[in-house]
Amino acid sequence: MTFTRHMIAAAVLALSSTAAWAEDAVLRIATQLSGTVNWELTTMQARGFDAANGFRLEVQDVAAGPAAQVAFQAGEVDAIVSDWLWVARKRAEGEDYVFIPYSRAVGALHVPKGSTVQGLADLKGGKIGIAGGPVDKSWLILRAFSRKQLGFDLQDETEQVYGAPPLIFETALSGELDGAVNFWHFGAKMEAAGMRPLITVAEAGAALGLDPDTPLLGYVVRGDLLRDKPALVQGFAAASRATKEVLATDDAAWQALRPLMNAKTDAQFEALKAGFRAGIPAPGPVDEAAAGRMLAIMADLGGADLVGKMDSLPGGVFLAPGG
Repeated sequence: MTFTRHMIAAAVLALSSTAAWAEDAVLRIATQLSGTVNWELTTMQARGFDAANGFRLEVQDVAAGPAAQVAFQAGEVDAIVSDWLWVARKRAEGEDYVFIPYSRAVGALHVPKGSTVQGLADLKGGKIGIAGGPVDKSWLILRAFSRKQLGFDLQDETEQVYGAPPLIFETALSGELDGAVNFWHFGAKMEAAGMRPLITVAEAGAALGLDPDTPLLGYVVRGDLLRDKPALVQGFAAASRATKEVLATDDAAWQALRPLMNAKTDAQFEALKAGFRAGIPAPGPVDEAAAGRMLAIMADLGGADLVGKMDSLPGGVFLAPGG
């Protein structure tokens, strides 16, 4: 569906709806308003794609991901953003959660501007900054790649410095690190500042037989919401897809978002826009076999701290189109 048709549908439905929304036509989502997901949610509301798909979106600000998970598990909100591995682990533990793909954006291992490092082997003895901790998914994929393709484990051959994404960003730019693995949007800013990707997580994953189109991040809803209010969940999924189509092609939409993006320079703004667009997952069902291969790597290197007792992908993790 073209952007014009989306807007016509939004206008018709908005005019035909009443001023008051029924309670079952409201979807409450908890997320950090400073996070990248808010770029999509803000555009969804501004373009009327929630109304066009029969519901009203309410966004509740939270301090961080764990706070969103607490609110979700307590039933205070209907949806949050997390990765499908968390959803799979919770399903394996008996929780009925469902994942709706949002982004396949993953980061890279960046090296400083002017670095002579040409491959991972050149980082032996060096210091690598990692956002997200020792079980960060990107870091685990890079470790798996070095073990399988190069015959050594990056964790054994380097010193790791763990920290929050902004700290790793600043430390990397200061030249205190030989390499850095950060969340994709900080990676985009690092590239805008002159750092270069030594290897992307997508490249490493592909070498391991993983599908780079597997979305890592997504919206999470409860299974009972999907069963009791399927039109609400499917409407939200459709609104997300319509919003992605706008953000993939409409530069004016990005200009409207710029005040939210914390882009200090034009180069950062363009890098963030390009990174978001590159992370938009293709429509259609998630390849569960590919997700299972990723889970096997995460279980091997992340262990119980990451996947609990899960040894295979539970059924029902991913929302089926039209399901």
